[in-house]
Amino acid sequence: MLVTTKAIVISTIKYGDAGVIAKCFTASDGIKSYLLRGILKSKKGKLKIAYFQPLMQLEIVANHKNKGSLEYIKDVKTVYPYTSIHTQIAKSSIVLFLSEILNYAIQEEEKNDALFQFIENALQWLDMNDEIANFHLVFLTHLTKYFGFFPETKHIHKAYFDLQEGQFFDQSTMNECVTGENLTYFKQLLGIKFDEQNSIMLSSLRRNEILAIFIQYFKLHLQGFREPKSMEVLHEVFK
Repeated sequence: MLVTTKAIVISTIKYGDAGVIAKCFTASDGIKSYLLRGILKSKKGKLKIAYFQPLMQLEIVANHKNKGSLEYIKDVKTVYPYTSIHTQIAKSSIVLFLSEILNYAIQEEEKNDALFQFIENALQWLDMNDEIANFHLVFLTHLTKYFGFFPETKHIHKAYFDLQEGQFFDQSTMNECVTGENLTYFKQLLGIKFDEQNSIMLSSLRRNEILAIFIQYFKLHLQGFREPKSMEVLHEVFK
């Protein structure tokens, strides 16, 4: 079936001498993987490798057979041309990190309008703004809502957060818990908007500690989730 849909590029891997397999999160069908034959050598074809950089926002015309195999793209165009994401080191580092996060987190071949719109809008905000040091933390906080493990906030005043249970407690549990200053900053991130991220003043060390908490939280709640390799790059950029 020929489908025209928005798509966000999640990852690419080389296939053969000149081909690429592109994993995309589509508005119409969730995660889809496409075989792009000869794209690394093609100079005249409609499909160029420049379209398939991390988290590019595209409109594609694709043949979806929906048989669990690789699909094919017939045509592509950019629907939101980034002005700064792929030219500013800090932003490109964030995008590389988030593409890894989404690669591990989104597995379903099914439509998810709310998640797609969140990612789409968040990336456009990142492209248009320059105060972005806490962007990835706010992004991860919001992302937990779409996967069903946003922290329970009824007892947010309590002194311990159980990462396994996703709840706050008066005292430490048998599971791994967050407490102290890290918990204070963790609580501040819950429910915050991208425009409000600068209200949280974090040192680079503290930011890395909070990020490590989120990564552990995702590991506990998403099967197959792994620590992104690009975390070290992010640490260097936001020293």
